[in-house]
Amino acid sequence: MNSNTFRLSALAVAAAPVVLLAAVPAHAAPATPATGEGRASAVVLRTGLDVSLLDKAVHVPLKATLNEVQAPAAAGKTALSVNVDGVEGGAPVSLLRADVATANATADEHRAEGAAHLARARVHVPGLAALSLVEVEKVTSKAVCEAGKKPVAESNVLGRVAVLGKEVELSAGGPTRVSVPGVGEVSLDLSTTATTERTAAATALRLKVAVNPLKLNVAEVNGEVTLAEATCETPKGPKTPGKPGPADGGSTGGSTDGGSTGGGDGDGGDQGGGSDGGTSGDVKTQTGSDTGTAPTENLAETGGSSATPYIAGGAALLLAVGAGATVLARRRAAGRN
Repeated sequence: MNSNTFRLSALAVAAAPVVLLAAVPAHAAPATPATGEGRASAVVLRTGLDVSLLDKAVHVPLKATLNEVQAPAAAGKTALSVNVDGVEGGAPVSLLRADVATANATADEHRAEGAAHLARARVHVPGLAALSLVEVEKVTSKAVCEAGKKPVAESNVLGRVAVLGKEVELSAGGPTRVSVPGVGEVSLDLSTTATTERTAAATALRLKVAVNPLKLNVAEVNGEVTLAEATCETPKGPKTPGKPGPADGGSTGGSTDGGSTGGGDGDGGDQGGGSDGGTSGDVKTQTGSDTGTAPTENLAETGGSSATPYIAGGAALLLAVGAGATVLARRRAAGRN
């Protein structure tokens, strides 16, 4: 009798921690406050070109950026060269050289700003090594988004501009087209800006390119080249994180002849955390076929948590306690008979 009673008490003590563990998942989840910071980006050069080769009869995409940044970041490389398969014998192709090429992006809870600046720059495309696609003296773009104010976007093209070796006068009323026999045609959009209630974007020059140099194994080059681009998004302003509602732990209980177990209560706590950061990339290039990457963030939750093994273990132990209690009760009844 004493032996049976001791075993039941021991089982009851062993089961008590399981009740406490089972109550843990009922705690309130940590709250993550929103910072409300704005967004900003800038880039000195972006290309989206399609290069058609003579001998391979294939099209090679050429996507490249120079000094592309997102707040908070800055970059100042002044040259960009890429290798394009089948072009110029595998030698690097110079896309841009400049005396000054800077991109800056800043953002906080009150203001976001992106800015790009390019001075004394020459842009080339594959197959036109000796002839510049475009030459500029100075181009700038800026986008400013400040809380409580209307977003502002501005861009400027200052000084001489030459396209395919021809000096041109740009017009703000529409695109300027330059055609060179035996080389191709370029269309330029000057100082384009756009604003909404919360965003702003500015581009100093956007060129639509269609050239057929027929040199260095290049038949045609088509696509777009963007110079000095800046964007921003107005901050939402500082926010005070909401207080999470109270959450109480669950409880479980059971009884047998001579012994019982009772569940405990647990009150949830709360904690806050947040992180912010910026990304920057001085040079990004991509030639050849595009490849996709699987997303690694913001995946759907399936309901599991770090406490799941404890819950499963607790449930198994409680089943074992019940089975043991039933066996002991039957033995006691048989002993009396």
